[in-house]
Amino acid sequence: MKCPYCGQLDNRVIDSRLNKDKIITRRRRHCEACDQRFTTYERIEMMLPMLVKKDGRREAWDRGKMILGLEKACEKRPVSLEDIDRFVDGIEHRLQDLGGKEILTSQLGEWVMEALPQLDEVAYVRFASVYRQFKDVNEFMDELKYFLGKQH
Repeated sequence: MKCPYCGQLDNRVIDSRLNKDKIITRRRRHCEACDQRFTTYERIEMMLPMLVKKDGRREAWDRGKMILGLEKACEKRPVSLEDIDRFVDGIEHRLQDLGGKEILTSQLGEWVMEALPQLDEVAYVRFASVYRQFKDVNEFMDELKYFLGKQH
């Protein structure tokens, strides 16, 4: 592992721990060259299906892109980065369980729409407004009525 401070490869692991879900390994490292300490995280790389966009283009799953979108939807809301990370873990598990080579982004968006109210209802409304691309207030109100009807 390359030291982020001096760039040397000569370092040793001081401590290793699994996260709560036992899917990420956190390692504390000590650089022998510059005597600095740093942390690395290891995650299993899963073979996930390619995403098929509306226009037919295909692109690889990008965890960071999903996290960024959720962070925007959850901005100024009481949702921690750990909550968002767990949410994305759940989506990745669904993708892995799918077992196919491709999935439509519309299906992925529906999964997010299904699960997002449990994370934060305001984030759901924000995400829906971008995802559904409402053309006017009436479409937005219809989505809210649908959402509220599902909650009761």
